[in-house]
Amino acid sequence: MSSQPAPMDPKAILDIVIKRRWVVIIPFFLAMIAGIGLSVKLPRIYEASTLILIQPQKVPQEYVQSIVTTDPGDRISTLSQQILSRTNLEKIIDEFKLYQGPEYKNLYVEDKINSLRSSITVSVSNDKRRDNDAFTISHQGKDPQTVMRITNTLASFFIDENLRIREAQAVGTSDFLEDELAVMKKRLETVEVQLKGYREAYMGELPEQLESNLRILDRLQEHMSDVQQRLSDARIRLATLQNEAAAQKGQPARITVGGGSSEESTDLDQLNAELENLLTRYTARHPDVLRLEARIADLEAQAIKFAAAEEKAGAAAPNGQDAAPVLSADMRAEHNEIVNDIRRLEADIRDTKEQIDRYQGRIENTPKREQELLSLRRDYENIQTTYNSLLARKLESEIAVNMERKQKGEQFRVLDTARLPEKPVKPDMKKLFALIVGAGLGVGGAIIFLLEYLDNTLKRPGEIESELGLTVLCMVPEIISRKTRILRRVEHVFFALAGVATLVLLTGFATLYVKGVDQTLTALKNWVG
Repeated sequence: MSSQPAPMDPKAILDIVIKRRWVVIIPFFLAMIAGIGLSVKLPRIYEASTLILIQPQKVPQEYVQSIVTTDPGDRISTLSQQILSRTNLEKIIDEFKLYQGPEYKNLYVEDKINSLRSSITVSVSNDKRRDNDAFTISHQGKDPQTVMRITNTLASFFIDENLRIREAQAVGTSDFLEDELAVMKKRLETVEVQLKGYREAYMGELPEQLESNLRILDRLQEHMSDVQQRLSDARIRLATLQNEAAAQKGQPARITVGGGSSEESTDLDQLNAELENLLTRYTARHPDVLRLEARIADLEAQAIKFAAAEEKAGAAAPNGQDAAPVLSADMRAEHNEIVNDIRRLEADIRDTKEQIDRYQGRIENTPKREQELLSLRRDYENIQTTYNSLLARKLESEIAVNMERKQKGEQFRVLDTARLPEKPVKPDMKKLFALIVGAGLGVGGAIIFLLEYLDNTLKRPGEIESELGLTVLCMVPEIISRKTRILRRVEHVFFALAGVATLVLLTGFATLYVKGVDQTLTALKNWVG
């Protein structure tokens, strides 16, 4: 008959712990010694940090617009890459004489740079309580004084590099706009020259001269009509004078020029009347008008030749034969005057016709010139708009450059400077304390569990009943001899001493955890001295 073993009560567990007390105290004692030794011997790493505030520009943006518009996080990342570059880190290593000990004798330069770079941290602050952005620069090292100085140096590098980059970016933008402005100015001057040359080349055909050309054309046409009327009157006077001269000799008072048929004979008065009628309906350039004017001019030329021929024939005719009528001196002077007027009026008509043709050509070409001039003006206005825009931006960039040079733009300002660290961040005493105490107690508990697991003896009445199936009637206490009693007393004394030593070590370890290794060692040296 077998039964399940009775569960152990707290008293039984406490009895086991008391029984195995040396198994508990010795590992815990050794763990305290190991913890104190690790706290003192492990390299202590200190950390210093500085908080830098991104201060907005002092001049309102309504008055001066900043050229540098990159995101602060991106700009900080770019600055970090530049400041943590190999060249800059080598300067820091040489300036602060880092990695100079014998343990760093065989360390390569690349390893030193990577070690220093890994000990520097730049993190953007996400504190929503601040209206402005901020970031933190942290550095870890063994010497607290050096750590503080390097952290402050890095902060100065960030501030100076930010000012330099902002000014360089502003100057670069200003120079770029200046170059583009010069290029655009040359293009503008080129288009201005083209526009001026076009206006000079087609002067008189420009759209703004259309009204003037139309008025001039109207005046020329009126002048043409007046001259044609005067020419017609002169021709009538010439015909009248010739009729009077012919009447004096008894010849008919009708002048005909041409062949012998009546269809080819043309009366000048009728042709002039027909010409005036046509001019009331058509312009001077109408084909019918031009054809009739040509016939009239041809007939007048023939009439003049005919008159000259008659005069010559009259002078050469023999006595007793009919001759052309001889004009008196007054009539001859009047005849010459009329002929000169006709020639002058005909020349005036030809000149007026040329002017009318020229101005009509200008008026007809005006729409074409208007389209061409509109294209040139459009190009000119576009380039001028771009030029004015670049000029305004150039002026704004110069103001922005002056603002950056006078340090009135966005700046980095140290909000919290790096202070001398007093407590190392490595090793982590909180974790080390918990680990050592847990390890000391855990090792002792594990050994007790193992010993109890391997011990097959019966220790409690319940085990006898469950294992052997026998009922326990009574329990006889152990009979302790005098020698055994003395040994146990000695053991108790040693255990008390071990407990006190362990407690002292635990207190010292806790002091190292709470106060810090440096302060504790300093206080201990002062107390001993």
